[in-house]
Amino acid sequence: MKPTPAVKLPKTLAHEFVEFIPDVIEEGKLYVSIEYATTVHKCACGCLKEVVTPLGPADWKLIFDGKTVSLDPSIGNWSFPCRSHYWVSNNRAVWAEDWSQARVDAKRAHDRRTKQKHYGGGEKQVATPPRSGTPTAPPEMLPWWRKLLPW
Repeated sequence: MKPTPAVKLPKTLAHEFVEFIPDVIEEGKLYVSIEYATTVHKCACGCLKEVVTPLGPADWKLIFDGKTVSLDPSIGNWSFPCRSHYWVSNNRAVWAEDWSQARVDAKRAHDRRTKQKHYGGGEKQVATPPRSGTPTAPPEMLPWWRKLLPW
C-alpha cells in the first residue's frame, strides 16, 4: 500500500509594498514592487530559495483587495530541488498538486509562445514608424500617440 502524502497546511505570506526589493528577503514576506512590476518571496516550502515573479500581461497578475494580495497563475518552482507548487491567495500559500516533467515542459513551451506573441515575436509584426516625416505604416497599425502627430 502506498503511503499517504503529508497534508501541507497553507502558509501565511505577509505582503509589503516596496519600491526596491531589499537585499535581504525575510521568510514569510512577499515583497511587491509596483514600480518594477515584480514580486519576490522565499519559497513557501521553507527551502529558503528566492522566488521572483514578474508581473505583466504575459506573466503573473497581482490582485490587491485593499487588505491582502493574490498572484495568478500558480507558482511552480520546478527548477528547485523542492519542486513546490502553490497558489498565493489572500496572503496565503495554498498548496497545489505536483506536475509531471512532461506537463512542466508543455507549460514552459506555452509560456514562451505567449510571451513571443505578446512582445512581438509572433506572426503579426507591427512596423516601427520612421522618426521623421510622414508615417509609412497604415494608421490602424500605429500607436495612438503617433496618430496625433499630424495635428
